[in-house]
Amino acid sequence: MKRVHYSWFILVVTFFSIIVAGITLSSSGVFINPLEKEFQWERSTIALAFAISLFLYGISGPFMAALLEVIGLKKMMLSAMATLIVGITLTFLMNQSWQLIVIWGGIIGLGASLFLTVLSPYVANHWFVKRRGLAVGILTASTATGQLILLPVLAMIIEHYSWRWAMGLILLLSTLMFTLIAIFIKNKPQDVGLNPYGQEEFIEEQTVQQKKNPIHIAFNGLLEAVKIKAFWLLAGSFFICGLSTSGLIGTHFVSYCISFGVPLVTAASLLSFMGVFNLLGTTASGWLSDRFDNRWLLFWYYLLRGASLLLLPYALSQGSVILLTIFTIFYGLDWIATVPPTISITRQIFGMQKSSIIYGWIFASHQAGAAVAAYGGGLIYQFFNSYTWAFFLAGIFCAMASLFVIIVKKQTPQHV
Repeated sequence: MKRVHYSWFILVVTFFSIIVAGITLSSSGVFINPLEKEFQWERSTIALAFAISLFLYGISGPFMAALLEVIGLKKMMLSAMATLIVGITLTFLMNQSWQLIVIWGGIIGLGASLFLTVLSPYVANHWFVKRRGLAVGILTASTATGQLILLPVLAMIIEHYSWRWAMGLILLLSTLMFTLIAIFIKNKPQDVGLNPYGQEEFIEEQTVQQKKNPIHIAFNGLLEAVKIKAFWLLAGSFFICGLSTSGLIGTHFVSYCISFGVPLVTAASLLSFMGVFNLLGTTASGWLSDRFDNRWLLFWYYLLRGASLLLLPYALSQGSVILLTIFTIFYGLDWIATVPPTISITRQIFGMQKSSIIYGWIFASHQAGAAVAAYGGGLIYQFFNSYTWAFFLAGIFCAMASLFVIIVKKQTPQHV
């Protein structure tokens, strides 16, 4: 019987680690209403805390990539999960809005940053040669899997008990993943006497970067990237990607549904239903990114996402279950499907050694967009008592993103 390559064990543990970190941030939407009711905090203030966490974990991406090169995979994953555990624990003690901003916006955002930014491309690049796009697709889809399984559960716990019990479940899962990381994660294939999956011949590992300062490594990557037009096009499209996904849908979709009389558990279940299709769509996107022009994949992903966002306000205003189901399917299929092609194009332009750090900067742009939408959506609701304009504008921006990616020059892949 053929032995399973250890790369797949690394993939599985990383997959579940990303699920836990992802559900911590993607669950923010189900916590808005209970926090608003219990503490009488303004919705825009709560949204600000969530926006800061989205921005912080995004902007820390390139530094996380550099630290991975210096410190190694295992220590970084353990440190990040420990930070997340500390942040979650502190939520039980908060009673002032500034504490929510520090805890959720700062500590939880920082703890989640490694898992939700550069970990997927790092693991795929270092542990896989064959099936690299598929590995990225699977790891990227893991945030959707967390929504699929846990969001309705968290919503039911909040409805029947309290938000503290829901946070307790996330704390338990985080502690479990800390233990599994400590047992199973290795820094590189050579630590278990193997080559990366699919690599036949031995290639000596490059260790030059490990002697450098991680901040120096991160900013050097940025200085190199800003000179290239494709970087700005990818960063601009990813800004819109973040704006139209975790920033808007992840933070405000549940509240938007509730404003039309949809119950909390039903709204959370719709979001988790998107997770089913996101899991399928993002995994398929990873498979497709190994085979087709990634620019055209991104073009259609953004265009379809924009169309679905324009459909949502109409579907809710009409109370149409059919239209809401169509939105859920189409939006879900390409929620994070943009990530594998974006990583692939980045790797083609900048080479494998530099791509993780430069993708970290591109992802920072993604999270800047997410922060704008998370806070901006709260402000739009405060002024108009409705989210409709926020979703309409996001749909228009997605059409712009489709134009950004299609004018990126087709690349000949680099392997260095």
